[in-house]
Amino acid sequence: MRADRLVSLVLLLRQRGRLSATALAQELEVSTRTVLRDIEALSAAGVPVHAERGRYGGFALLPGFRTELTGLNHDEALALLVAGSRRGAQAFGLGSALASAMLKVVDALPESHRDTAAGVAERLLIDPETDLLARRLEGDDVPDPIAGEVRRAVFAGRKLRIRYEAVGRTPRWRTVDPIGLVTVREQGYLLATRSGEDRTYRLSRILAAEELAEPAERPERVDLDRAWQERGTRFRTGGDQVTVLVRVDPARREELVGTALAVLAEDAEEAGAGEEGAVDGWLRLEVTFQDARHAEWALWKLAADAEALSPQWLRTALHERATALAARYGAPTR
Repeated sequence: MRADRLVSLVLLLRQRGRLSATALAQELEVSTRTVLRDIEALSAAGVPVHAERGRYGGFALLPGFRTELTGLNHDEALALLVAGSRRGAQAFGLGSALASAMLKVVDALPESHRDTAAGVAERLLIDPETDLLARRLEGDDVPDPIAGEVRRAVFAGRKLRIRYEAVGRTPRWRTVDPIGLVTVREQGYLLATRSGEDRTYRLSRILAAEELAEPAERPERVDLDRAWQERGTRFRTGGDQVTVLVRVDPARREELVGTALAVLAEDAEEAGAGEEGAVDGWLRLEVTFQDARHAEWALWKLAADAEALSPQWLRTALHERATALAARYGAPTR
C-alpha cells in the first residue's frame, strides 16, 4: 500500500506542480504527518522533491522529472480517461486502484496529448450519481477486504467461502466455485456454482469472504455475457413471479418497465374506446414482477398514472391501501 501511495504522490506532483502537505493529504486520504514521512522517503530514494517555503509554498519536483508513453494517440488517451471516469470499479473494490491508474496514464502521455485529452475528458460525464430529478442512483457499498478476497479467488481459480445474507434469511456460510464478476448499474454480482448448480450472489450481501487453497471446479474459459443472459432468463421465468395487465400514462412507462422483470406485451389504447376510466393515449402492458409484493409496490408507486387491470387480488390490495391512506388524511389533525 505504501509503495502505491508513494507512486501516486509523485504523479500528483508531476501533474499539478507545487502542492501543500494538506492538499496532498486530502488527495491521498492520509494525514499530513504521513505525507511528510513519504516526502522524506522519496528524497532518501533519490526522487528530486523539494520544499518551497512561504505562504504559497509546498512540495514540488525538479523540472523535467517525468517519463512518456508515446504509443497513444489523442483518441486512445481520451478513451482511457473516459473509462476511468466510470464508477463500476467501485463495486469490485477497485476504485482507488482505478484512480491511481488514471494518474499514471495521464502522467505517461506525451506533452502534446496530456493537456488536450484531460481537458476534453472534463467535458464528458459518465454515469452521474443522480438523475435529472436529483434521485440518487444507488450503487453497492462493498468493503474493500471482502471485494479483494472475492476478486482474488475469481482470478486465481480457487474455491471461495462466503457468509451470505440472502433476502429475508439468516446469514450463513457456504463454499462456492467462483466463475466471474459482473457489474450492472453500479451493483456487483458474483457468478459461481455450488454443488454443480449455478448461483448468483449480490456482492453487497456478502458479509465475509475467505479464499481457500482448493482449486475451483469450473471450465477453463467462460463467456460471462452469455452466462449472465441465461441466468437472467431463468430468474425472470421462475419462482413466485406474477403477471399483471396494467394501463399506464406514457410519461411513466419507463418507470414501470424499469421496475418490472419483463414486458410480455405492449399496445397503445384505442382513442374513444368508451371503457370506464379510459384515457386517450395511454399504454396497455402485460408485465411480470418478482412476486405479489413487488407488483403491489411498483403499481402503488405510480399512483394515479397507472391502473392494474388484472389480477383482481392486486386491484383489491391497491384499493385497500388507498382507502386506508384516504382515511388517514381525511381525519382532522390532532
